[in-house]
Parts: sequence; structure tokens; C-alpha cells
Amino acid sequence: MNDKKTQPTDGRRLRSTVSRAKIVAALHELVEAGDLEPSAEAVAEKAGVGLRSVFRHFNDMESLRAEMAYEVEARLLEEAKTPFRGETLLEKFDDVVDRRARAFERSMALRRAGLTQVHRSTVLRENSQRLNRVLRGRMESLLPPHILADRTRVEALDLGLSWESWIRLRNVQNLSVEEARQVFSALVRLLLPQD
Repeated sequence: MNDKKTQPTDGRRLRSTVSRAKIVAALHELVEAGDLEPSAEAVAEKAGVGLRSVFRHFNDMESLRAEMAYEVEARLLEEAKTPFRGETLLEKFDDVVDRRARAFERSMALRRAGLTQVHRSTVLRENSQRLNRVLRGRMESLLPPHILADRTRVEALDLGLSWESWIRLRNVQNLSVEEARQVFSALVRLLLPQD
């Protein structure tokens, strides 16, 4: 008898999980297609669910955007777990550049969408600050003490290798992925010793 009682609940749970995933995927698709601030109606239509279903799973668009931001963060944090390759400082920073180029490019549309909302969203602002701290911390972990003591150089590296710089290179300066990666690499070589 217990099996019969749990089946409807399990079915509802499964449908709920599937609907929630469809809604998040729809938001991703709309953002990736260039709609950086999709409406709840557009998300519902793309997901093939009713508008009420969107707000049954998410309290508001803020919580839906937060879900998207957590996924971006998870991608970057997963990348951050792997030790950097290379023997010398420049070789390790070549790995930093390659990883950031891949991660930034893969998540660029989602990041741009987040940046359009960050001024009015506490969740997105906190998420952005946390990601920036992680990226900076990973970069600083590679730097020897004498470079860490040079605040101007550390700030220049942090700015030069930032997501915002990548977005500018790709969307404002219209560089290809490889050209943008080469700019990152050139910045590293200008700012770090060649030994």
C-alpha cells in the first residue's frame, strides 16, 4: 500500500523537477539568443509551461535569474578546482588565460545578462562579487610575494584578465576568441617578469 501512496507524490515531484529544469533552460536559451532581460511570459512560452508554473517554481524573476547565476558560478568553481599547469609563472598564467578564455566565452551571454541586472539585484551582485573574489584569489595564489606586494601590478592583472575585459574585447572591440585570448596573453607578458 505504501507504494501506491508514494507513486502520485513521486510523479508530481518528477513533473515539478522537469518543469523547473525546462524553465531554467528556457531562460538560458533566451539569454544565449541575445535577450538579456527576458520577461516571465517569454520564459514560460519558451519552456512550454504556463506563466503560473514559472511563479510556482520561482518566487519572482530575481530568483530565476539567481538560479542561472548559480549555474554560471558552478561552472567556474569546477574549473577552479584543478591545479594550474606549468613550471614557470608565465606557463601557469598561460593556463590561467586559456581557462578564462574558455570559461568566459562559454558563459559570456549569461554574464552579460547578469551585468544588466546587477545594479538592482542583491543576489546577482553578491554572486558577481563572490565570483570576482574566487578569480582574483586563484590568480593571486600563483603570484610570488614580491609581485603581490606591487598593488598596481596586481590590480592591473585583475582588471586585464577580468570577465568585463573579455566582454569588451569580444563585443565592443569585435575580436575573435583567439584574438581576445592573445590580448590576455600579451597583458600577462607586459605585467609579469619574463624569467
